Amino acid sequence: MAFTVRTAHTAELDSADLRAVRSLLHDGFVGGFGDADFEHALGGMHALVHGEDGIVAHGSVVMRRARHRGRWLRIGYVEAVVVRPAERRRGLGGQVMGALERVVDRAYDLGALSASEDGALLYGPRGWRPWTGRIHALSPDGIVRLADEEGGLLVRPALAAPPDPDHELVFDWRDGDVL
Repeated sequence: MAFTVRTAHTAELDSADLRAVRSLLHDGFVGGFGDADFEHALGGMHALVHGEDGIVAHGSVVMRRARHRGRWLRIGYVEAVVVRPAERRRGLGGQVMGALERVVDRAYDLGALSASEDGALLYGPRGWRPWTGRIHALSPDGIVRLADEEGGLLVRPALAAPPDPDHELVFDWRDGDVL
């Protein structure tokens, strides 16, 4: 089966594309991908892998902000990486990540993503490294520590110097899961 990879901004996706991606995420995450999660995946660049039966893999990168060492960085935050269960272990996740990493490396100070244990197996060999420092968020009530998120965040140096884990990352706030 031949697969093609397409990158497109959310604004370039039609309603059929968005429905197909939403369905793929629901199936790929076995119902564990809610409306807030989907909202977090919108507004940036998407990598879509098309097969004979439509979209079989997806990921997106959206801009976030994080303060580090007194400077606000542009973060290319990777979201909603999924491969249709029947198409896994064929390199499609790597194709999605390759397209997203090109965007991160050329347009952002730093790449970041929150990874499951299974996901970390894909990202580690691609140069994504565990963030060993503290993580905070600028919440409506001020800066709060996200201790539960520590250990699951992976980063990828891009246009800025690699971040120093001796200094915290303070992410912008968003509804639902912050990271």
